[in-house]
Amino acid sequence: MNAVTAMIARIPRYVLFLVAGIVQLFLIALMVGDRVYILRSGTEVFLKTRAIDPRDLLRGDYVVLNYDISSVNAAALAGAPSRGRGAPLYVKLIKDADGFHKPVAVYEEPVALAAGEVLIRGFVTSGADCGHSYCASIGLSYGLESFFVPQGEGREIEKARNDGKLAVVAAVTSGGRAAIKRLLIDGSPVYDEPLF
Repeated sequence: MNAVTAMIARIPRYVLFLVAGIVQLFLIALMVGDRVYILRSGTEVFLKTRAIDPRDLLRGDYVVLNYDISSVNAAALAGAPSRGRGAPLYVKLIKDADGFHKPVAVYEEPVALAAGEVLIRGFVTSGADCGHSYCASIGLSYGLESFFVPQGEGREIEKARNDGKLAVVAAVTSGGRAAIKRLLIDGSPVYDEPLF
């Protein structure tokens, strides 16, 4: 261990700072690249939003979102041994007659899909503690629950959300990862997520 410490002590400080800076830039580029990959290659999913407690509407310049898919029927998982809160689950979505995607099944592992089906990965927020098994209903978060909006536009978007007029277009990769791609009010785009 002393040999490693001695070797690092001989490296000039500016080289260490340069390496640290390069590592940080690489990590940031990796995060941005991952987001761009999801937005470009993901399948578009249209999701209805639901109103939430009006006392916690806007924190700074982002809107808190809740979806019809945030609470799903456990179906075959009901009563099965639970992996606990925070465990990943996969929800199969299909498009309904209104053009929005709705949940039809939930799984612990990814499954094969038929044409028109999408698998989105969520993480258990509730419903995993019915005697160490899944409850009849499971609450999930998908990483789509908050959205940063341009300065001063949050109140208008919140009002549309609370009036049931706000919808979200999310991009979902084949592995189930999702990102918000576009916000719609009454079916018209109001905000597109830039790739960079």
